[in-house]
Amino acid sequence: MKTRDFFGKLTSRYLLGNLLAMALVVVGLCLGVKYGLEVYTHHGEGIAVPDIKGMRMKEAAYLLEQKGLRIIVSDSGFNRRLPADCILAQSPGKGTNVKAGHTIYVTVNSPSSPSFTIPDVIDNSSAREATAKLTAMGFKLLSPKYVDGEKDWVYGIICRGRRLATGDRIPIDYPLTLIVGDGRYADGFADIDSPDPEYESIGESEDIDEFEEVTEPPVEEATEPEP
Repeated sequence: MKTRDFFGKLTSRYLLGNLLAMALVVVGLCLGVKYGLEVYTHHGEGIAVPDIKGMRMKEAAYLLEQKGLRIIVSDSGFNRRLPADCILAQSPGKGTNVKAGHTIYVTVNSPSSPSFTIPDVIDNSSAREATAKLTAMGFKLLSPKYVDGEKDWVYGIICRGRRLATGDRIPIDYPLTLIVGDGRYADGFADIDSPDPEYESIGESEDIDEFEEVTEPPVEEATEPEP
């Protein structure tokens, strides 16, 4: 094939028409995919999430269903000032635009305060370490009670007049009192003052002899009888 014939075929109307048709098909597919996805996903359309915080679970579920949304409880909390089974938090927040059928995750108020296990801080940590661990868990600590012992060492925990042990489960809203050493005894043990033995008091004017002098009676001289 000559070079002239080869370039003649490349510039033929038949080949150019096919290339143009292929380009139009590609452009049509791209536009179809773009607008088809927008229609399928309802692009540009959204539902504003309502504010359901403070509402009862039943009321919130009904409101979201009316808007075409779903609700799922993801966590629970405790707030004594609010009634049980009310919404404490929601995600996404109010005003967020979401698609129909989107799930709203909520935190529901528990009817009672959650309980937590007392960590291993009794006779195993300082007052500073115990305070940091307990407050991080959410416990409220009252003023510590000091006893004779190593300074700032935790010897126990009191809750409502009861002495706790490691592993006890206590409601988070129960205040705790740490039993802490006051540093009066460096070794952690209190000295026991034993009373001195009692002795019977004796007056100074009284003289007591430990030994009693024994005197023998006088010996009478023997006399001869008269004849």
